[in-house]
Amino acid sequence: MSQYPYGSPLGRLAELRDARSKRVSSWDQTGGNRDCISIPAGQTATLADIHGAGCIRHIWFTIACPDNRYLRKLILRMFWDEEENPSVEVPVGDFFGCGHAKLQHFVSLPLSVIKGPGLGTQAGMNCYFPMPFAQRAVITVENQCEVEVRAFYYYIDYEAYDSLADNLGRFHAWFNVEKPCKALKYPEGKPPVNLTGKDNYLILDAKGRGHFVGCVLSVDNWNAFHQNYTWFGEGDDMFFIDGEKWPPSLHGTGTEDYFCEAWGFPSGAYSGLYTGVSIGSDTQNWSGQWTLYRFHIEDPVHFQKSLRFSIEHGHANDQGNDYSSVAYWYQTEPHKPFPPFPSLEMRMPRR
Repeated sequence: MSQYPYGSPLGRLAELRDARSKRVSSWDQTGGNRDCISIPAGQTATLADIHGAGCIRHIWFTIACPDNRYLRKLILRMFWDEEENPSVEVPVGDFFGCGHAKLQHFVSLPLSVIKGPGLGTQAGMNCYFPMPFAQRAVITVENQCEVEVRAFYYYIDYEAYDSLADNLGRFHAWFNVEKPCKALKYPEGKPPVNLTGKDNYLILDAKGRGHFVGCVLSVDNWNAFHQNYTWFGEGDDMFFIDGEKWPPSLHGTGTEDYFCEAWGFPSGAYSGLYTGVSIGSDTQNWSGQWTLYRFHIEDPVHFQKSLRFSIEHGHANDQGNDYSSVAYWYQTEPHKPFPPFPSLEMRMPRR
């Protein structure tokens, strides 16, 4: 039987599988109570180097660092089956569903951040995306802070197998940022029109066979009062599948619609299993920092050759806000190598 039979995981929980439960963690191997590692400034720590076939089922981090923007300065990378290019390359905070170098409490099906008031930039961060591998899995964290990460606690829980089913894609996550997006100007009296998608904000550009399973989108609506609309959510989502030009196979009607809300984001921050707002701001004029998530757990977007997923920044790209994102997907290897990782200056929030 495949390690991933179709059907609800809860409904099939009683089925027995040929798997061995394993964990790599930061426990104090002297028997003491310093159950964490430190990561010097400019250094990279290897959290896990697992050999053989298996699947990571759960990752938990909690971190103490004197740099209050460490969430954008620590870079999480994952490599599957001896590949040279990482399949995951994302700042730690954004990977777990919170942008802007902030952590806020939220709970979804694949990601959660458990945080109480007064904890500042410290929280329990959890990921439940399954991450299969046939030969090897390597997970690293690079510290691009100017100070040491004093305490990095982690669990990486996984299943070990004799062999891996051959129908399993590899997990990928890619971070992008545009600060600011280029606001298009339209002649007086000419309504904004977008019939190409070429100026959209890019969330994913993948090649190979696979399926897209979700994204986190962070928007800093920093110039809300200098635009035709203070509302940033008129941007349509567009999925161009297998090299298609126009129209895309999936074309949406607005940013809040893609993230499964309506008429703006009236709720502010909220947690849903598949959709939510992990970081919310002003619900009257939509200024400030927002982080939105949408997971395609029940409705993955399939592609056989390629997938280009983008979203307008404003109506027909007429707004110049700061955008950043994480795309999550599964695909065959090798994957298209990621562009050079964005600089610290580009990643740092405007405020």
